[in-house]
Amino acid sequence: MAQFFSVHPEQPQPRLIHQAAEILRTGGVVAFPTDAAYSLGCHLGDAEAVARIRAIREVDERHHFTLMCRDLSEIANYARVDNAQFRLLKATTPGSYTFILEGTKELPRRILHPKRKTIGLRVPAHPVPLALLQELNEPMLTSTLMLPGDDLPLNDPEEIRDRLEKRIDLVIEAGACGLEMTTVVDLTGPVPVLVRAGSGPLELLGLA
Repeated sequence: MAQFFSVHPEQPQPRLIHQAAEILRTGGVVAFPTDAAYSLGCHLGDAEAVARIRAIREVDERHHFTLMCRDLSEIANYARVDNAQFRLLKATTPGSYTFILEGTKELPRRILHPKRKTIGLRVPAHPVPLALLQELNEPMLTSTLMLPGDDLPLNDPEEIRDRLEKRIDLVIEAGACGLEMTTVVDLTGPVPVLVRAGSGPLELLGLA
């Protein structure tokens, strides 16, 4: 049975954030709001929790997970970023963007794309995941909370609990967030390539 925490959307209660981080550290899967849609998150190094998210989403090993980070310096520890890529990241983070980048050896191979060795990375502009990342003191592995057969991500915390109460460990409620997913940009080639237009404005990427 999933626990349910209601937190303040701008100043989430430290006690509840601490408890949520402990659930993640001990192998839990957590649903939480972001500056785009709701996401599922787990501890970066927990293979069983990663497998649970894959099963909930019904995605295979080619699905790009997103490493949610606190800031740009943290991204640079887990992805290869050149000067041009860094300038683009600096102009768009924090924000509703996911960037596909080549992962470093700091990341477990099982969470990278099997052929491209890439991963999604992002810095959210939402106080709840940022507080959670600060408490964890490390990135969180995440995936948009889009269930098989649905056309849109889940947005209602009560519905999330009803549909996933036996498959996840915690739902964090902090008011409504968007239904639109992040804008996804592939930065592995010589020029940025738009993979998915979403809630992040294309003008900042020079792709409008």
